[in-house]
Amino acid sequence: MDRVLLLHGIARTPASLSRLDRTLTAAGFQTLNLRYPSRKQSLGDLVEHVHREAGAFLAQPGGRAHVVAHSMGGLLARAYIARHRPPGLGHAVLLAPPNGGSEIADLLCRTWAYRRFFGPAGQQLGTVPDVPLRRLLGTVDYPLGVIAGDRTVDPLGWLLLPRPNDGKVAVARTGVDGMAGHVTVHASHAMMMRNAGVLRHTLHFLQHGRFTGRASA
Repeated sequence: MDRVLLLHGIARTPASLSRLDRTLTAAGFQTLNLRYPSRKQSLGDLVEHVHREAGAFLAQPGGRAHVVAHSMGGLLARAYIARHRPPGLGHAVLLAPPNGGSEIADLLCRTWAYRRFFGPAGQQLGTVPDVPLRRLLGTVDYPLGVIAGDRTVDPLGWLLLPRPNDGKVAVARTGVDGMAGHVTVHASHAMMMRNAGVLRHTLHFLQHGRFTGRASA
């Protein structure tokens, strides 16, 4: 049976991916909706936490191992695959990932409140990643699909970011070299995991390694 590791975003919990989890389970996937300390550790340390908690799940014999991740979880997914690539790696789908960083992190990362709330990983979300982070994220040489959002309920984020954006990440900063596909849906950053179009695109990519021809939903 194919299996899917689900990784939530920074300062979120597995509950944020509950609808996606149910959708994948109903489609016949075995899932692990993992909780991890997103605000407490750097991305490098979080990779090792995920490996301890999910390594055996991903390495099960038979079927393929897929990853679906939201927001910063997308960077964590890339770093995990680069460092601990599962032997039966299938496809990866990243929802609103800050692959190119976020201007909001650029603006706020030096403030005490931001550093305290978002922790070490939050300081790695700027638009100019350092060399160690680029090495950690590795090269995308596997089928990876990116789903971006272009709606927001956060007027401040909408104004601060290049448009279109989802209130946290500009659509232009979600892509990454080597990705197999990129689609944009009319959804906000915080709620896109519950969007019907996102669920449909995610399921199709996991099954086929590509998105449908329809570019938005």
